[in-house]
Amino acid sequence: MKEIIQKDFEIYFGSDVLEKLAEILINKEYSKVFVLVDNNTKNYCWPILSPYLVNFQLIEIESGENHKNLHNAEKIWTRLQQFQADKHAVIINLGGGVISDLGGFVAATYKRGIDFINIPTTLLGMVDASIGGKLGIDLHALKNAVGVIKNPKYIFIDPIFLNTLPVNERRNGLAEVCKHALIDDKSLFEKLLHIEEKENLDALLFQSIKIKVKIVKKDPFEKDLRKSLNFGHTVGHAIETFSLKNDSNPLKHGEAIAIGMICEAYMSAAIQGLTSSELKSICKYFLNRFPKYKGKLPENELIEYMRNDKKNEEGFINFTLLKKIGKAKINCHCHDELIIKSLAFYKNL
Repeated sequence: MKEIIQKDFEIYFGSDVLEKLAEILINKEYSKVFVLVDNNTKNYCWPILSPYLVNFQLIEIESGENHKNLHNAEKIWTRLQQFQADKHAVIINLGGGVISDLGGFVAATYKRGIDFINIPTTLLGMVDASIGGKLGIDLHALKNAVGVIKNPKYIFIDPIFLNTLPVNERRNGLAEVCKHALIDDKSLFEKLLHIEEKENLDALLFQSIKIKVKIVKKDPFEKDLRKSLNFGHTVGHAIETFSLKNDSNPLKHGEAIAIGMICEAYMSAAIQGLTSSELKSICKYFLNRFPKYKGKLPENELIEYMRNDKKNEEGFINFTLLKKIGKAKINCHCHDELIIKSLAFYKNL
């Protein structure tokens, strides 16, 4: 078991972390233990966790980004109230990004805040969504428009849960692993170029997790360095929002962010000095792993979504771009013309 101990939270990584969870729950003596699951994690992941828990209450929601909303937050608050959860209760979030975002948001706001524990079950959740304290819900399809920042008390990352995932879900998470490499660690990106999706990813996952923790520790409230984690997300979130509203089979978060990283790498080459060979490598990585999006990319509508992005300042659409692979540049502003060119670049690949 590997540990990352921070001032406000602790991360445990490895095959024996659930035993550590059981030990902590016994010693902390929480008044009540609640476990938040969706219908997928209840079927595939709950059987792995349940032997380590006693005296708990299960709360279930439907799976999918479209359920990360105020309606489900209210549903969970109500269940907590019905079971007389007090300020000494704890919520265990068993799932991917939707569960950790929503469950954390509910915990942070119930009775002005109760403890919560994240047990991510997706690769995306393990390297990104469960770490850093960004919690929230979507508002009218705008991603994470309402939220707070509060760290979980503990994060338990057991790679065994990756065995419950289909290949496309593992691929979905690799997009965020690659983002960490592109903004901070060129050697990690070079490793990713040559790894197969079905290989054991434990070492690369832990390397990715350490990058996220290092950045969040230096800038927990996204005043400066943490903005580097937004690479690919300004364009990517706009595409994800559009797809959620218009596609019968919407893009997954990692799929949309992969497109966003290609577009923002193109912008980086145009105005930040990313070389053409680096741009080519980035495009090759994502195109080899993610099927080309066949849906529409309406420029004006996507730009309008970008204008509503919570990262914007003083009326400018705010981007994180790359000076080179492994080095990010925050607070970059791009004209609409360059954004449109980047979308056309992706369409024509």
